[in-house]
Amino acid sequence: MADEEDSGSGSIRRPSWDHPVVSTVALELGGLAVSGLVALVGWPFGWLPDTGFVLLVTGLIAIGPAAELYRGAGPPRRLAVVAALLALATVRLLVAAAVNWAFPELADPGVGILVGYLVALPVGVAVLAWFLNRANVA
Repeated sequence: MADEEDSGSGSIRRPSWDHPVVSTVALELGGLAVSGLVALVGWPFGWLPDTGFVLLVTGLIAIGPAAELYRGAGPPRRLAVVAALLALATVRLLVAAAVNWAFPELADPGVGILVGYLVALPVGVAVLAWFLNRANVA
């Protein structure tokens, strides 16, 4: 019964995400699949989703584990959120720069930013989980 916790109202609830980083990656893949289906439907009509659309769909689908971690955490959440956002921004910029350097022809459509974001989102969730677990232990 280690997975169960008291929500404060006397009811026991189970966390919906046992492994938030793995869940985030799985949800990202689902978001990419949705974007791919949209592209397949729009392709015969001459419309393909741009990078911003793919980022938005993937981010909205993959945000569940981070939101659940944040909602279930105790009061010291600000440091965890700031650390997660800094990790997300840093990793995204580093990966985007590396992809744009390695594949300069993909820099214009924004593929580097997309790849950077897809790599950075699980890293941000991992940092959030680590800081929240550290705060709850202390």
